[in-house]
Amino acid sequence: MKRVIRLIRQVLRLVGGASRAELQAFARRGAVRADVVLYESFAGNGVLCNPEAIFREVLRSPDLAHLHHIWALDSLTEHRAVQAEFAADRRVRFVRRRSLAYVRALATSRYLVNNATFPAEFSKRPGQVYLNTWHGTPLKRMGYDMPNGALDSANTMRNFVAADFLLSQNPFMTEQMYEKAYRLRGAFRGLVIEEGYPRVDRQFLGAEEVIEVRSRLEAEGITLGDRSVILFAPTWKGTDFSSPADDANELFELVQEIQKQVGPSFLVLLKTHQVVHRFARDRPEFREILVSNDLPTNLMLGITDILITDYSSIFFDFLPLERPVVFFTPDDLDYSASRGLYFPLDELPGPVVAHISELGEAIRSCITAKASEVPKGSKVPEARSGPAARSAEWRARFSPDDDGGAARRVVDVVFRGKTDRARTRSLAEDPRTSMLLSIGGMRSNGITNSALNLLAAIDHDAYDVSVVFNRPRRAQQLSNQQRIPHQVRQFHRVGGMNGSKLTHLFRRLQEHYPVLRRRPETAIEQRMWRTEWARCFGDTQFDSVVEFSGYTAFWASLLLHSPRAFRSIWLHNDLFLETRRFVGSRRRMKRSLPAVFSVYRDFDALVSVSESLNRINRDALGARYALPAESFVFARNLVDETHVLQGLRAPLSSIEEFEADEAAVQDRAQASSDRGWIDGMQRDDDTVWFVTIGRFSPEKNQARLIRSFAEISRETPAARLVIVGHGPLRDHLQQLIDSLGLSELAFVVGPFANPFPILAAADCFVLSSDYEGQPMVILEAALAGLPIVSVEFDSARDALPDSPIRIVPQSDSGLADGMRAFLRGEVAAAALDGVAYNRSALAEFCAVASPHPKAQRIVS
Repeated sequence: MKRVIRLIRQVLRLVGGASRAELQAFARRGAVRADVVLYESFAGNGVLCNPEAIFREVLRSPDLAHLHHIWALDSLTEHRAVQAEFAADRRVRFVRRRSLAYVRALATSRYLVNNATFPAEFSKRPGQVYLNTWHGTPLKRMGYDMPNGALDSANTMRNFVAADFLLSQNPFMTEQMYEKAYRLRGAFRGLVIEEGYPRVDRQFLGAEEVIEVRSRLEAEGITLGDRSVILFAPTWKGTDFSSPADDANELFELVQEIQKQVGPSFLVLLKTHQVVHRFARDRPEFREILVSNDLPTNLMLGITDILITDYSSIFFDFLPLERPVVFFTPDDLDYSASRGLYFPLDELPGPVVAHISELGEAIRSCITAKASEVPKGSKVPEARSGPAARSAEWRARFSPDDDGGAARRVVDVVFRGKTDRARTRSLAEDPRTSMLLSIGGMRSNGITNSALNLLAAIDHDAYDVSVVFNRPRRAQQLSNQQRIPHQVRQFHRVGGMNGSKLTHLFRRLQEHYPVLRRRPETAIEQRMWRTEWARCFGDTQFDSVVEFSGYTAFWASLLLHSPRAFRSIWLHNDLFLETRRFVGSRRRMKRSLPAVFSVYRDFDALVSVSESLNRINRDALGARYALPAESFVFARNLVDETHVLQGLRAPLSSIEEFEADEAAVQDRAQASSDRGWIDGMQRDDDTVWFVTIGRFSPEKNQARLIRSFAEISRETPAARLVIVGHGPLRDHLQQLIDSLGLSELAFVVGPFANPFPILAAADCFVLSSDYEGQPMVILEAALAGLPIVSVEFDSARDALPDSPIRIVPQSDSGLADGMRAFLRGEVAAAALDGVAYNRSALAEFCAVASPHPKAQRIVS
């Protein structure tokens, strides 16, 4: 019964997803409505922040009275006060986020205003104007400056590059956050507006406005009386923004203790971060201290006398009010280590205390200092040091334009097009050649290693490099993603393509039956691909796009719809033979690869990974697909010598196994528990260890190696074999070993995060493949200084330059003879000058992938 219920739920999800996709496609067919503005703040968490201030400015502007305003809220049953406020204004309406009305508004509103991110399906249409205001100058490290920042910032990056305008509170935010932390230099094609923060306008309150805000708090159950307000506004805690730590109990106790220390003349109130408000809002003990999420933070700051915070950006907004700030950082060492800050704590514009017992004294010192300040307008010289001077310095640096008029100036730029006198910046100019590489599924295989090696070697002073891949989720993928150099911009594709399911059904049919592919594409097909390009990359433009994985029609087709660029696709193997490869009883690439071949003619370069492989692919595919011979070129793979040598130095006992995606749970458990072969490799005896590394798939033909090793083991009892990898043939290989009585001599293991200690402990590397492109494992084995025996295949002889490989016939007996030759001492150790080799291979890559670079310097 449970299985039936689970199946029904899966069907409903599929039907619901299909229905939503059809509705989105229908909405996008509607015209963009020139007089509609869609606002969203904190994923619908209220009418708040910069979007709220901009909304109110537009609403009261006579020349913009024709505009209609839609607010996205996470619930229409909540946020009642603001809905009631505008109930009589026919220009304003509210929709539930992710509802059908929201989908239509997101697809057809001319103006889009958000302080965070639109969801994964968002793809800006031509004619739409997107202002992303963000929500604060960062004290905490952001974007790529955070640990694992590229992964956590994927949707933020996608929204930023889609925007026409980014709002910046100050030059520091522009340079440190947008340009550096989010890698927007050269990628963002719009304008950064540096005219202050509109939300800060809201905190400059007149006497009547102060009374109004205090009355609103009283109406919500907070008894203020005539007491001064101390606002405690900490940031969220935890490692994941989407699932923050619930620290409500701790916050309640802290407020009680602070209140005890400051006495009855002050009221200590709590303003939680947006994402943790839900933990406290329904608890009765918070009723008299918790500031509602619906009350704009800057209105609350307007009636606040003293602010207490930790690492929140809220204090930057508070600076223009020239009131005291106290920083309470009991976890400063842990927080600095795990998240990191842009400024040392001792440079902040206010007292910094680490223990609750110190807070009362810090607050009293602020009150004393405030009371002794020289009144504004006095001609007494300002102090050149001390807290007051530091606060003045921070105001000048971080709030230079927070003067109460920021909203008007931002509206002038975005809605009135007045950019001539506005402080705006372009980040589009970059002297480097921009390049996008699609690098596949990020599983541990030769293509992934080749891509990572290239990214490590390319000259990032000459090339602005971006990569794209589907969002990694498994341990292998995440580990490989962590190896991407920090200079590389990462686009993580999340979610599915927009458009009608009927359109996508035809796309799928084209991938299975390339004869259905139409020339030229229909307008619907072109719109589908351009929409997906905009969804993934926004308005980013590249000088060169590289389909480095080379095996899927989806990525090949998507990159062909980039704005004008030099386009190349990589051929990592004898691809015609790949179409004939069986996995079990199926030729899995029989249809998928011809779908890729059918778009080859639209690429500028078809790049094989060795000279001999280039001849093979040209001869097999050129005439069959009417491809010009000059489009076939080659560029060898690179090797990451530093990564390999570091891995070789690691102890064998330290290797850790990945979760093998294709293997059954019981097989993984058995492989993990049987590690006796590691002990054997570590023993100093006369045992001889042969090793091979590669995917467990038919073309690697490890079965041939096992049969050949059976002959060797009968002649040389001290011989052992380790087969490292993962793939669909794991069980078959193990069964073959067992059937030949080799279970104590030959071992199927892996995959490992770092397999190189196995190479370091082995005596000879053996390759038994039916065919290869340029096998990366041969380069890595050469760096390990191992003798190498390989069967003959078309690209074997140029796999390793200027170093001996024992090439033997492609048969069981031939491979066994090669292993015997090693045992007789007739196979010399291979070697590779990684620096010289990479210099040459990188020059080949640059020449074929970007033949017209903007920068003169090509190779480091």
